[in-house]
Amino acid sequence: MSRIPTHTVEDAPDASRPLLHGIAQSSPTGRPLNLHAQMAHSPAVLAAYASLRAITAEHGTFGPKVSWALSVATAAAVGNGYMIGIASRFARMSGWTEEQVATLRAGAATNDPRIDVLTSLVREAAANSGNVKDATWKAAQHAGWSDEQLTEAFAFLGLTVFTGYFLNYAQTDTDP
Repeated sequence: MSRIPTHTVEDAPDASRPLLHGIAQSSPTGRPLNLHAQMAHSPAVLAAYASLRAITAEHGTFGPKVSWALSVATAAAVGNGYMIGIASRFARMSGWTEEQVATLRAGAATNDPRIDVLTSLVREAAANSGNVKDATWKAAQHAGWSDEQLTEAFAFLGLTVFTGYFLNYAQTDTDP
């Protein structure tokens, strides 16, 4: 059972309403997901989430396929079923097959060695409080990922960890 109240745009705290309204407009259902509706209970939490999301969209150089692969790998390491479901859905929408998404969740090879090494890096970071072994970092560099891209991967890791931890913290119910 959820620990934090779930809001609509109309009953959310005043400072959350504009952000929640914008999120609802971009939602496939036309309403906020439960995670957004609960984040709205604290304008600071919703603003932090919305900022991370907006910054990765505006300044990120990874395409949707790479960014959602990173999110699936991170969500699996965080261990929140709701976040895994969301990331998996968007990964499929960005071009990953169901089998590939299952592989990303399991941490197995997707037959794209470049993606595999990058998702291994974020999975290791998510499981170890941001720490990765030098060998993991060097493998990603050797696969052709630049230091800038490896730094950017942290933004997607951070967004997914922030979201997954909130979902765990709030015990958010999945959407119907």
